[in-house]
Amino acid sequence: MALKDILGKEENQIEERDLLELSEEVNEGTVRAVPIEVTELEEYKDAEDVQKSVREGRIVFVKIKRIKEKDMSDLKRAIERIRKTCTAVDGDIAGIDENYIVVAPSYAEVVRGEKE
Repeated sequence: MALKDILGKEENQIEERDLLELSEEVNEGTVRAVPIEVTELEEYKDAEDVQKSVREGRIVFVKIKRIKEKDMSDLKRAIERIRKTCTAVDGDIAGIDENYIVVAPSYAEVVRGEKE
């Protein structure tokens, strides 16, 4: 399943958790799976699931549209909570567009803009 297939789904088509595994080449020619999770932040308490996934080493794409439409203060609190976890695990968090964020553990880097 391609990433655009998941990100392009209508709201009613997104399953609670869609998982993808990508291969990442590691030293000495070995390959290990890199887990990527796609989930939705519908309310503040869902931030706990995102935090858990990042602590477990998953890269998480989070759809934030519903919580943003319902309660902007809950969205801000949830993102702050997730950001603190990212800092604690030496990870990263970034907005993809106005409806998605990506949360990455320490082994992944979110590249912002073009590299020179």
